[in-house]
Amino acid sequence: MKFLQIFTIVFPIMLFSQNDIDNLPIAESEFAKKILSQKINLNTTNYDLKYHKLDLNLNPEEAFISGVITSHFLALEDLNQITFDLSDNMEVESVIHLGSNTNLGFSQNSDDEVIIDLQSTQAQGVLDSISISYSGNPVSSGFGSFEQSNHDGDPVIWTLSEPYGAKGWWPCKQDLNDKIDSIDVFINTPLYNPNNEDYVAVSNGIEISQQISDNQKTTHFKHNYPIPAYLIAIAVTNYEVYSHEVNNNGNPFDIVNYVYPEDFSSAQNQTLITVDIMNFFSEKFEEYPFSNEKYGHAQFGWGGGMEHTTVSFMGSFSRGLIAHELAHQWFGNKITCASWQDIWLNEGFATYLSGLVIEHLDGSDSFNSWKQQKVNSITSQTSGSVYVPAQDTLSVGRIFSGRLSYNKGSMVLHMLRTKLGDDLFFESLQNYLSTPEFAYGYATSLEFISSVETTTEMDLAEFFEDWLFNEGYPSYIAEWGQPSDELQIILSQSSSHESVDFFEGLITIRVLGESGEALDLVLDHNYNNQVFINDVGFNVSSVEINPDYNVISKDNFVLLSSDTPIINEELIIYPNPTSSNIEINKPYGLKISNIELFNINGQLVSSYNYSKNIQLENLSKGQYFFKFYSDSGTIYKALIIN
Repeated sequence: MKFLQIFTIVFPIMLFSQNDIDNLPIAESEFAKKILSQKINLNTTNYDLKYHKLDLNLNPEEAFISGVITSHFLALEDLNQITFDLSDNMEVESVIHLGSNTNLGFSQNSDDEVIIDLQSTQAQGVLDSISISYSGNPVSSGFGSFEQSNHDGDPVIWTLSEPYGAKGWWPCKQDLNDKIDSIDVFINTPLYNPNNEDYVAVSNGIEISQQISDNQKTTHFKHNYPIPAYLIAIAVTNYEVYSHEVNNNGNPFDIVNYVYPEDFSSAQNQTLITVDIMNFFSEKFEEYPFSNEKYGHAQFGWGGGMEHTTVSFMGSFSRGLIAHELAHQWFGNKITCASWQDIWLNEGFATYLSGLVIEHLDGSDSFNSWKQQKVNSITSQTSGSVYVPAQDTLSVGRIFSGRLSYNKGSMVLHMLRTKLGDDLFFESLQNYLSTPEFAYGYATSLEFISSVETTTEMDLAEFFEDWLFNEGYPSYIAEWGQPSDELQIILSQSSSHESVDFFEGLITIRVLGESGEALDLVLDHNYNNQVFINDVGFNVSSVEINPDYNVISKDNFVLLSSDTPIINEELIIYPNPTSSNIEINKPYGLKISNIELFNINGQLVSSYNYSKNIQLENLSKGQYFFKFYSDSGTIYKALIIN
């Protein structure tokens, strides 16, 4: 049909294979689709954890754990009881008050609580300590919690406690309301596996010692930074261990890698890139937050990764996964989301930093392909907010939605970068990381926004309301013409979801010339049918909307108004957007014979004889365009039905 020659529909097209990192949210969502019964435990909010000693007994051949957990805690009010989270299938054998070395009464209930009766009232502000002896076969939840399995015939045990799995294998405070100031982890294992190979244990922090006695090994790790329960982890198998050194401006630390023997050779080559990524992140943001201890990788038994503080557990060693998990050490571990509603502060940031690695190492074309892939994922559905609704925080699949928490969260950051410019964007993230209220603590989305607003001295409420808390994305319509030297563009948009009427912000229009010229115009789009006039200095042959995928959008199209002398004055339809009828305002003397209405796919929807008032009936929400047949030629006008 003839009209197809005079407008362009711009569709995102997949031009590249998926980067390895995109398997991560897929793996995490698929691995954890069940609904959990976790609830916020108000009974654990009346004390502040200062220290944990985990003294654990493990045999990788058995799905079983026993141990003693020593906890030092400060009373935030007068206490007669103290409550810890522990799954009810785990058995508490005794609780000892360390100050008096006496046994304390306790009970366990079906709400996964251990309720301990204190010997006497612990006054507010007083520090005290207890030890809990327990054992059992942990039941996995979420992504695994506690897993006993095999690799290449060798037994292995590993844990992964995000989001609600810590209580599955040790008595702790599960909620995101406290960080333990420091921990010691003692892992007691047999010395050898069934193949007479050494067992090697892994945990957070620095390995302090290994002690061997009667074919038993005790490995001691110490971590001296605040840490939430879900980021504490252990793993044991016949690991091969090797290191890469990071110079860190003359204060070197090691990247310690624990890998399965069968993968040792390939892993050595793959993990070396970690040094380059570490240096890049340190330059862009700040020094690695745990440089007094270590960073490391420990291989474990599923296809994703988990950013345990100072040691990421890895299902593979692709560059994208290495970048993602390392990024979490800043965004997720140093500053942790204050609730699972705010998970994008962990996952959206880590996803975006993995994209920055592509931009840094591979260049802008590869980064554009990465953004295109994210936009395609986000717009595969028309709804969904980055911020997790409260009612969805028991769905692990929703918390760790690859489309929303990871991909849309990362693109919200990129659009913020586009809005602020590079210097102000990175300064904002640096200031956020160094803010004392957040550093080695927790932050909410609103606190992050406030931090950025403080740095930029800008009001960003509307930006985040549209892109973070509400749903959907825009589809743009650009109607253009060049009646003289000036390029004139009328820009409109519709929203895929009713929660946002209009997405204010910057959108790039690429202008292509008849002689091969190319010019990017960054338009500040604030209302529908906004007119932009630019002297581009060449004859325009076509325009493209959002060519580098800097904005989340889909189903954009371009209309060429080649026959109208002044496109912003010649013919006006209003209201636009509309939910029902429109009026036509045409200049005196212009004769219109008939009108046709097409949808975004170029399909004829309806035909009308000319009338000043057009009745629009039974039209779905979305984008359309009118084709006016006049004595001055054919005129196209975009229409939005809301």
